[in-house]
Amino acid sequence: MRSDLIKTGPDRAPARSMLRATGMDDDAIAKPLVAVVHTWSNVSPCNLNLRELAEHVAEGIRAAGGTPVEFNTIAVTDGIAMGTPGMRASLISREVITDSIELAVDGHCLDAMVVLCGCDKTIPAAAMAMARLDIPSVALYGGTIAHGMHDNHPITIQQVFEAVGAYGAGKIDNAELTSVERDACPGAGACGGQFTANTMAMVLSTLGLSPLGFNDIPATHPAKAAAARRCGELVMECLKNERTPRAMLTTTSFRNAARMVAATAGSTNAVLHLLAIAREAGVPWTLEDFEPASKHTPVIADLLPGGRYTAVELFGAGGSARVAQELIAAGMLDDAPTVTGRSLFEEAAAAPRAGQQDVVHPISAPLKPRGGYSILYGNIAPEGCILKLAKGANHFEGRARVFESEEQAFAAVQGGSIEKGDVIVIRNEGPAGGPGMREMLGVTAALVGRGLGDDVALITDGRFSGATHGYMVGHIAPEAARGGPIALLRDGDRIRIDADTRQISTDADLVTRRANWQPPAPKVTRGALAKYARLVGSASDGATTHPNTSHHASASHHVSEDTTAGVTA
Repeated sequence: MRSDLIKTGPDRAPARSMLRATGMDDDAIAKPLVAVVHTWSNVSPCNLNLRELAEHVAEGIRAAGGTPVEFNTIAVTDGIAMGTPGMRASLISREVITDSIELAVDGHCLDAMVVLCGCDKTIPAAAMAMARLDIPSVALYGGTIAHGMHDNHPITIQQVFEAVGAYGAGKIDNAELTSVERDACPGAGACGGQFTANTMAMVLSTLGLSPLGFNDIPATHPAKAAAARRCGELVMECLKNERTPRAMLTTTSFRNAARMVAATAGSTNAVLHLLAIAREAGVPWTLEDFEPASKHTPVIADLLPGGRYTAVELFGAGGSARVAQELIAAGMLDDAPTVTGRSLFEEAAAAPRAGQQDVVHPISAPLKPRGGYSILYGNIAPEGCILKLAKGANHFEGRARVFESEEQAFAAVQGGSIEKGDVIVIRNEGPAGGPGMREMLGVTAALVGRGLGDDVALITDGRFSGATHGYMVGHIAPEAARGGPIALLRDGDRIRIDADTRQISTDADLVTRRANWQPPAPKVTRGALAKYARLVGSASDGATTHPNTSHHASASHHVSEDTTAGVTA
């Protein structure tokens, strides 16, 4: 056992002495030592139930012959940090969580681990740590929140953000805004739509790192405790059979995950996170690989933000397994191993099928003929970007309204100075320039709340919440702070966004403007944010601090030479 390095032999007597102080006896020390890592915090509902679930996981580990060792790591809650300087910490926390799990588990030479995760960045961080350590591991998502009720209608945190925009437009008064605020979040669990948390929870299951169906169980559902206990038992089976994460993390499993995201119109953050997980696993997966997954996979799940239902209703309709069953029947997924020892197809076949339900549609009657995003390139985004497709709109052309930060853009929206046909440009919000690549939900939700969601486009080197909907382009790379062409745009430039040709471009003379461009001074010069800004790679490569990433990923074959002219490192 790995843990023999800290507990076996006369020279390890000091270590054993310290283990005894925690309550371990000879029998407990002799058994495999299994990490139970969680991101519990009481600052938000997203991770509120994880410490309780950790106790059930520990019971399962003990019952199966192991000794649980518990660790807690951090979480940054996007719904709270959104629209503030604190949001810069969100994406960075993904790297910190990954690093902290590695250090805690490797630092104690533990034999296996279960990772409990909740809000947005904790989920990909769990997968990244599992891939990096490659010891027997199981991940479990704490589960979705139940939806709140407002005026006898179910609502989620999405409606609170949109209510802020409606209030700014004078459509509702402060009393109604306060009522929506009080009603939206009834207790433990992560945000309820197919936003980033629920999207990435589905990704964990599809990649084979979580048992299919376990992540779908809502946070407060009685079955969640039994699922946690089973994960404790299961990690001991993985240890016995030498089943480790990289056996599951293959090109096939990443392709499956990308298709599941597309089929559920999931968060575009999944692109960023899957790239990061692939880097940790050593899987050759690129930004361009997401395009066929979206192009050839119809949307079949009627989920928020663009649809009607939350993850609670999806659970009742059969959960991730129901989506997988439809895609498997249509030949849109390939079989792959999972953490249970059974294949993805075996797990999907064993899952029960709900009877009457209208959350997941058959492939023959999709909600949309293709997934909800497209990968674009052009003289604004030589390394690529992600277009979040609006309903029925594949083209948008308008005049640029350029802002140097999210705050500037939000003030313009709330001030009523954004008009139909505008293309809002928010720059210097990328991984290095932000630093931290903030999400723009405050701005995008305000646009929806003011009734401009279908009439205005927004492009940014930052990113979007999974709750964002509308005609949005994010992850523009290279980012402005590193000399990307988005840094050269000016008010009034004509910007064209075309999903059919997969182009984002302008007629403006960017080459001439580059002669006068100077990189902006760093916004932060000390601490974790400054360190991240120096180390982080391109959004087109997952925005990781992985040693093998570079500031600029290799340009796609879609990029012609003239689009990259003058781009600096």
